[in-house]
Amino acid sequence: MQKRTLTGMLALGAAATLALAGCSGSGSDNGSDAGSGEDNGTVTLGFLPAWTDGLSTAYLLEDQLGKMGYTVEMEELTEAGVLYAGLAEGNFDIYPSAWPEVTHASYMEEFGDQIEDLGGYYDGAVLTLAVPEYVDIDSIEDLAGDAGRFDGQIIGIEPGAGLTAQTQDVAMPEYGLEGDYELVTSSTATMLATLQDKIDNEEDVVVTLWRPFWANDAFPLKDLEDPKGAMGEPETLHFLGKQGLSEEYPEVVDYIADIKLDDVAYGALEGMVTGDEYEGDPEGAVDAWLEEYGDAYPGLIAS
Repeated sequence: MQKRTLTGMLALGAAATLALAGCSGSGSDNGSDAGSGEDNGTVTLGFLPAWTDGLSTAYLLEDQLGKMGYTVEMEELTEAGVLYAGLAEGNFDIYPSAWPEVTHASYMEEFGDQIEDLGGYYDGAVLTLAVPEYVDIDSIEDLAGDAGRFDGQIIGIEPGAGLTAQTQDVAMPEYGLEGDYELVTSSTATMLATLQDKIDNEEDVVVTLWRPFWANDAFPLKDLEDPKGAMGEPETLHFLGKQGLSEEYPEVVDYIADIKLDDVAYGALEGMVTGDEYEGDPEGAVDAWLEEYGDAYPGLIAS
């Protein structure tokens, strides 16, 4: 397991911001195409650095597409709605980790006819409510009537996140939590900081989370059972592209369609990109991942 800190996560966000200022350099530094000076075009990846599934796969695609001879640019965004709107408008080319089946279904209803689905890369992603292991409740049902111990709060993430809507609009009404609890939204980083503080002081707290996400391994947490299925069914994580991407960059689309990651390979990728060992060096983390998991999916360009 890779050790992680909130400082490290902020450093990753800063690295993404620097990448936004220009090209990543992958198109000229890696692989046989890059070494020959060939430039097949520029591909822009739009992602939310606080959502580490997309952060991890963005850096993986940066590496792989660079080795295929493309210049890769990284565009950092802060809200899912802005991201989907930008993709639909063609402001960038690829969103490298979407939850279109359940979590982001409302965005797909609004923008889906202007977006290309490039295929799923990870099965079994889920939304959760979680508490520290020392908290003596095991189900979302147990939260009802016990709001005092949690200060009447469920600590959430960004207001525009699909997880926020699912919790607030479906799960809380389904379990009768609306009157007693407030869903506190701000950012993923703030949620994690609050979680860390509560655990350090062994205080009760309930947070919105998801799997896959490194925090589930970094903190002593347990998912609350969801007998009513109010947090939604498991879904597949997808790569999405702007409309017309398959005609503009067919080689890129064909390559991405082959990417399939299991729990071990995905967990290691996210762990290395967000861990302290490669803090501020996500490209180095991807290189290390490729050395260890080079056979993770067909067609991988290891060097």
